Amino acid sequence: MGNVLVVGAGGVAWASVHKMAMNADIFSKITLASRTKSKCDAIAASVKERTGVEIATAALDAMDVTATVALIKETGAEVLVNLALPYQDLKLMDACLEAGVHYLDTANYEPEDEAKFEYHWQWAYQDRFKEAGLTAILGSGFDPGVTSVFATWLKKHKLDTIRQIDILDCNGGDNGQTFATNFNPEINLREVLADVRHWERGEWKVSSPMTTKVPFDFPEVGEKNMYLMYHEELESLSTHFPEIERARFWMTFGDEYIKHATVLNNVGMTRIDPVMHNGVEIIPIQFLKTLLPDPGDLGALTKGKTCIGDIATGQARDGSGEKTYYIYNICDHEECYREVGSQAVSYTTGVPAMIGAAMVLKGIWREPGVWNMEQLDPDAFMDMLNAHGLPWEVHELEGPVGF
Repeated sequence: MGNVLVVGAGGVAWASVHKMAMNADIFSKITLASRTKSKCDAIAASVKERTGVEIATAALDAMDVTATVALIKETGAEVLVNLALPYQDLKLMDACLEAGVHYLDTANYEPEDEAKFEYHWQWAYQDRFKEAGLTAILGSGFDPGVTSVFATWLKKHKLDTIRQIDILDCNGGDNGQTFATNFNPEINLREVLADVRHWERGEWKVSSPMTTKVPFDFPEVGEKNMYLMYHEELESLSTHFPEIERARFWMTFGDEYIKHATVLNNVGMTRIDPVMHNGVEIIPIQFLKTLLPDPGDLGALTKGKTCIGDIATGQARDGSGEKTYYIYNICDHEECYREVGSQAVSYTTGVPAMIGAAMVLKGIWREPGVWNMEQLDPDAFMDMLNAHGLPWEVHELEGPVGF
């Protein structure tokens, strides 16, 4: 049915491309490109072994718009799926506009030299994509992505309005490492150590990172400490659902992770500005990344489950007053590894990227312009989650999150 160009060859791309190959009726041709072609070739070899499907590979500097346009035209791709670094989002959107193809990513743009991730840079492309008759889907991962679709599904089927929403991201997995991040260390640490922001009655409330900790009993995982932090879907949800009074994002971390991250930050190893070392300019967090385990190598070692979802409170559609629903997915690290060779954190981002691309290829999500996931009809996407490894549950709770 469709021809896609996937840019990026990390853990998310590994999971997503395998799932695309398992759905050859939707993805008739897949090209995988990255700066390091050998990484693409390794993914292609695994895809061939597991599914029998052959995918093409190419070397590509995603910051080179001319090279990306040339590759799009060479492959005949209809959709570019950006699974590279968020620094590269705008360059890849430029290439899609020039080549005349649709665009999809999993994380919003972030300047390389500033720990600041906001949607306004990408929202500014709205008119250009609309005038070109092209669709750009932002944040088709799990969070952001599925968590936003969960909110829209609740608004469509359960709640007329959402007054409060809490997004809870729990990774109950254990990889046996002293300190390791679940995805790209450079991006992970920049997110975790950024100032905390949450939406409260029309304005952003700011607090210090890793200071607000609450225990929560997660389904099939158990009680974990979760920390208040900022995540990009808070910006888009509070924008597109203006009735929201409170929006917060929580993520679980173990004590060892907190200790290591705090020390690394205190001694300057998470700095993103260049420093001189023995006459050579280096960026500390990029050097740290080379020392830490590659998240893509942790799949075989990781056991346990993730539990990610929304707790939303608002007026019920049936007129019965205010109600609260908890909608979530539980994903098993070992099952993910058996299926595609990756751990659940890569899987829970890679599968929604595949589904989002399928929505575009099928013509279900094809409105010209730039869209966040909560702006799109959720039903077909939610059906594909159930069918392709990320089943979800929804339960009514007695009341909103009290903390």
